[in-house]
Amino acid sequence: HVQLVESGGGSVQAGGSLRLSCAFSGYTYSGHCMGWFRQAPGKEREFVSGIARDGSTNYVDSVKGRFTISRDNAKNTVSLQMNSLKSEDTALYYCATEPRLWGGASSLGFGYWGQGTQVTVS
Repeated sequence: HVQLVESGGGSVQAGGSLRLSCAFSGYTYSGHCMGWFRQAPGKEREFVSGIARDGSTNYVDSVKGRFTISRDNAKNTVSLQMNSLKSEDTALYYCATEPRLWGGASSLGFGYWGQGTQVTVS
């Protein structure tokens, strides 16, 4: 079965950068779309960014120009480079995947999830 393991979270001051990574195993990675979601305390899980099987990317408006998603099909990983971080980016960040071209900007479109990695911006 599919397994996702996130890494790279941590604490950073506002304006700083972090790079999240997600390692995929269990099936053919290139056949899956990938997404990053986040959930802050007391809030619903929200879509942050995603990359389709064909490499096309999507971002929520609040992170456009600051975050960059990329995938490495040779290493079975997806990364999220986060620059100019703000306090409102503080959340638990989840990697998600689905064996289709694109799962959409909704958690309903993704059936496999990692455990999450905490990002705290102060």
